[in-house]
Amino acid sequence: MKELIIILIASALVNNVVLSQFLGICPFLGVSKRVETAAGMGAAVLFVITIASAVTYLIYAFVLEKLDVTYLQTIVFILVIAALVQFVEMVLKKLMPALYSALGVYLPLITTNCAVLGVAINNVKKEYTFLESMANGIGTSIGFLISIVIMAGIRERIEDNDIPNVMKGSPIVLVTAGLMAIAFCGFAGLL
Repeated sequence: MKELIIILIASALVNNVVLSQFLGICPFLGVSKRVETAAGMGAAVLFVITIASAVTYLIYAFVLEKLDVTYLQTIVFILVIAALVQFVEMVLKKLMPALYSALGVYLPLITTNCAVLGVAINNVKKEYTFLESMANGIGTSIGFLISIVIMAGIRERIEDNDIPNVMKGSPIVLVTAGLMAIAFCGFAGLL
């Protein structure tokens, strides 16, 4: 149990998928304009990464390894992630049409979000058990959620400030992301 908690905290804070590993930057920068939208995207990624961690582990352990076709892992993982994203998209369209519209093109982009695929591949690479894979998936997605919501909150506050014209838009967002990455480096001594 202690090891699972360490994996969970390490994936969320110490090895934050966005700010330490630099995976999932596209939705991080694209959807982080409003806290509500960022939280919705974070929740969708939380669901997809968690379920993808479980399904990809099972497929890898009980199909790919048994058939000795582990070299197909990337293709299989992408197909699993694409199917899960389609499922999330259908659920959001039916149950939360406002969030579905707010996420726009970024929702289908979860399919190509390298953070989701990165977690699945890291689980295999680190030879995690099923529970460790789940802890890593949940921790990573919580880290994504934390970082995107913090970025959205900062971006909302930046709009109310007087910023030089040369720094408006993407430059201030990238500087902010860099400062957040430096701040998250402080968690490195945590574990």
